[in-house]
Amino acid sequence: MAGNIFGKLFRIASFGESHGPALGVVIDGCPAGLPLTEEKIQAFLDRRRPGQGFGSTARREGDRVEILSGVFEGRTSGTAIAMLVRNADQRSKDYEELRDVFRPGHADYPFQEKYGFRDFRGGGRSSGRETVARVAGGAVASLILSELGVSVHAELTELAGEEFVSEEGRKRAEEKLSELRKEGDSAGGVVTLSVKGLPAGIGEPVFDKLDARLAEAMLSIGAVKALEFGAGAESARMRGSENNDSFLPSFSSKGEEDGQRKGTLRKESNHSGGVLGGMSDGSELLLRAFFKPTPSIGLPQRTVDRWGRERVIAISGRHDPTVSIRAAVVVECMAALVLLDCMMENALSRLDQLKKIYP
Repeated sequence: MAGNIFGKLFRIASFGESHGPALGVVIDGCPAGLPLTEEKIQAFLDRRRPGQGFGSTARREGDRVEILSGVFEGRTSGTAIAMLVRNADQRSKDYEELRDVFRPGHADYPFQEKYGFRDFRGGGRSSGRETVARVAGGAVASLILSELGVSVHAELTELAGEEFVSEEGRKRAEEKLSELRKEGDSAGGVVTLSVKGLPAGIGEPVFDKLDARLAEAMLSIGAVKALEFGAGAESARMRGSENNDSFLPSFSSKGEEDGQRKGTLRKESNHSGGVLGGMSDGSELLLRAFFKPTPSIGLPQRTVDRWGRERVIAISGRHDPTVSIRAAVVVECMAALVLLDCMMENALSRLDQLKKIYP
């Protein structure tokens, strides 16, 4: 299977299945000297851990991370960092009756066609549980970004068609999700990502645009079906005079005599979402990821088995009524992987920057 490696200079390789012994990640390209402990990684993993009440599956996993290599005396050594999270609460028998049936909304059918067979236990490599590795790897990237003054934060802002920011909206969404769960149905949601402190000029102007790299990362998350940056789809309904973000003078005068501008440019609005021409513009980067409803539902659904015979199935077992609640940290960590990788690439874009490293 190809496609298990993500990134260029800061790269992760993930492995493991939902009902296998463990999942894990190997990080290549992490700079030496980063203070790193299992507790720091665990704080990220705990945010996506299953079995935490409202909107979560009943599957209970501790998701305790083990750092196997790449850290010495509490700091990264510059060598590959290997991390492991063992599965502990699998119930593979819940999927036995689905061995030869293609579940609607899942990857069962294309997986079978591509490889000739599939791991039917919870979706195997296609399961959302594989995001454990993404979060562990992205946690390290996020910690490095913090050292560089860049903050990355994602949160659920819409659930089951209701806004999830105000207290009233959260209450409506929770009541709606509770009803859907009783009916055996599920709901989608929207996760909003905010990045602050990102310098201008991160990303490339042609194929490796920052928004293109982020889009690849987000759409690689199994349930994400759409993205918006800034004004997003609404920009297609605007005039140019409405959509353009006016620049405001905010450079300090110090250094202007030698042609060097100091400070950060400000914008009057942020319809661009912090990206212009594929590069960051120094303002807040804003992205919204749209998650489809969990496809594993208890309602009867028409399908076929692998011999083409018609079947009707109702999926039992332990499933999230929505994946969007626990997905916020996944969005955050995938963004961190992209941003750090692009910032490391950007360090090579100018001769004067190289001279600072090698005077």
